[in-house]
Amino acid sequence: MSAQPSGLAAVLTAAERAAPVQSVDVVAGYLEEHFAASDVSFLLVDLVGRELVRFTARGKSLRGKDAERLSLAGSVYEQVLYSQEPYRERRDQWHVVVPVTNRGDTVGLLEMTVPELDDTALEQICEVALALAYLIVTDRRFTDLYQWGERTTRVSLAAEIQHQLLPTASCCEAAQFTVACALVPADDVGGDTYDYALGHDTLNLSITDAVGHDVQSGLVATLLLAALRGARRANRPLADQAAAADQAVREHAKTPYATGQLFRIALADGRADVVNAGHPLPLLLRDGAVRELPLHRDIPFGTGLQEKPHEVQTVHLRPGDRLFLLTDGMLEREAASVDVRLLVRETAALHPREVVQTLTSAVVDAAGGHPKDDACVICLDWHGTPAKGDSDTSVR
Repeated sequence: MSAQPSGLAAVLTAAERAAPVQSVDVVAGYLEEHFAASDVSFLLVDLVGRELVRFTARGKSLRGKDAERLSLAGSVYEQVLYSQEPYRERRDQWHVVVPVTNRGDTVGLLEMTVPELDDTALEQICEVALALAYLIVTDRRFTDLYQWGERTTRVSLAAEIQHQLLPTASCCEAAQFTVACALVPADDVGGDTYDYALGHDTLNLSITDAVGHDVQSGLVATLLLAALRGARRANRPLADQAAAADQAVREHAKTPYATGQLFRIALADGRADVVNAGHPLPLLLRDGAVRELPLHRDIPFGTGLQEKPHEVQTVHLRPGDRLFLLTDGMLEREAASVDVRLLVRETAALHPREVVQTLTSAVVDAAGGHPKDDACVICLDWHGTPAKGDSDTSVR
């Protein structure tokens, strides 16, 4: 993180000395002192991305049935989340809403009222919101406070297992790419997962779908993802990662069956190694046209029917490509009525964060709010390698 102005350094230092549940209080205190702000609150996005839960300052953070919940659809809050641009409106005083975002992942929003506001002050408030994003990402390691806020509906044991498997951030931005993910669990959780990890020279993606529903599918998904991560973190080749997943499901799962797709993308040139274990084919949006990637489908993980190692195939991404990895819950049952390809074309100008929410929302709506299968999607925008002389390859 780059050097902060002295005021922001004071915020971060004060927050480090306070309890992990007091970061909103510390930020509110800074805004009150420097901008005469009032009614400062942090708005947390819930697990399914459809509501916000308000956390107010000075020990008034709420939880459970007493928490103030706000719908995102059509609101100013939705506008700020998707555009990542601050909102200000002059009433008796200025009403201000700014994004709280960490490396492309929308943590929530910071809302307040201030008596006076110019462009410089707004920029400084946005910097405070950036500091709050870093603080909350850190605080999550030490408290369940934000987990409480995210749970606007009852979470079953299966859903809890599934949620804990996922990366803590559903979006990541870097010079070469932007990736965003979304998962809407079925009423009876179906065991879908997504994962991504950035290395010095590669981006790893995976999407998996464990057979069955409820706790059993969660246990299969746990085995599968643990094996994939273990092999990946040992820097093993993609074929070995697939073999580890296959072995884990085959030897330890009572119902040994899971489809999956693994991508290992070279940041230098967009070359992607791919394993497709019986999974629906990815979609590629290139030059305005949508098509399936013509991948060979190997046997799913864990069946014991694979006579040879899973094939590692090669795909070459071009700057401007948009790639979609999907589970069958995005394509079958009630979702069959959703024209995914049309939505992919219609959302071409949107940020991947908005795209995945649009796609999963369409599936949920088609199911009348109660999907019978998990719906999971990864959207990857490939920007390409920075121009010669541009050394910025860091995550942003």
